[in-house]
Amino acid sequence: MPLAKLRIEAADLEAGRAACLLIERLDDPAPIALTLFELKAPRFVVEAYFDRAPAAATVERQLAQVAGLGQACLEAVPDQNWVALSQASLPPVAAGRFIVHGSHDRARFAMRRLAIEIEAGEAFGTGHNAATALCLEALDGLTRRRSFARVLDLGCGSGVLAIAAARALPAAHVVAVDNDPIAVAVAEANARLNGVAPRLRVLRATGLDYRVLRHAQPFDLVLANLLPGPLVQMASRMRRSLGAGGVAVLSGLLAHQARGVAAAYGARGFHLLRRLQAEGWTALVVMRGQRAVRK
Repeated sequence: MPLAKLRIEAADLEAGRAACLLIERLDDPAPIALTLFELKAPRFVVEAYFDRAPAAATVERQLAQVAGLGQACLEAVPDQNWVALSQASLPPVAAGRFIVHGSHDRARFAMRRLAIEIEAGEAFGTGHNAATALCLEALDGLTRRRSFARVLDLGCGSGVLAIAAARALPAAHVVAVDNDPIAVAVAEANARLNGVAPRLRVLRATGLDYRVLRHAQPFDLVLANLLPGPLVQMASRMRRSLGAGGVAVLSGLLAHQARGVAAAYGARGFHLLRRLQAEGWTALVVMRGQRAVRK
């Protein structure tokens, strides 16, 4: 059965990476392979493969959030095992002490405590996107200096951040939530694969307003690799979900979006601990209720 290929030209690298992040979050259908490469400086091209063609209106609505993109083109391609082909070429990602790798690199990293095996596929989060890598780097820095007992991965996708937290914090109870049932199933499978399922509970939920989450509060660490709109909207709820001195890692932000998110959290009593940046993306580490030194 032929696959569908979506091709978009981007005016520059930042626009291309922003398009990749949004395409990765499509879920009906989800992309099974995604590439970004230089076309002719400064232009880049994004190509995504699907097992069936996504609705053009859905693609257009998702990509309308990014300036500097050309028209999206959909075409049929011969049927091949694109997932296997893409996995074989994906290098491992190092973020702090964490290594995120596919099954093809299992033998190289199986003995490392902070190695995480994640296959690219139907759920967002392999570490290859800078927004995810920044979250891992922030988590690494935090867990070097402090212990956290209750951790929430909000919008968990593949579960990579929750798994990383469970690996770095062996005594912690970790909860991961996503509103996509496929992501929930993938995260559960990845938790089993990485040996942390007994300490990692995966739930289908939207945001922080869920009965089980309310009973699990207060969290002392929340990992939220989302989009700026939802992050701003949940700022007040985030404060109620974290105990005094609790920390949130906020990512999924282009550099120009970070100031507004930081302001929204600052207005609700959060203090900026750290700002991480890479490849046009930003992650913010904020703490509730205590004055902190900005780094």
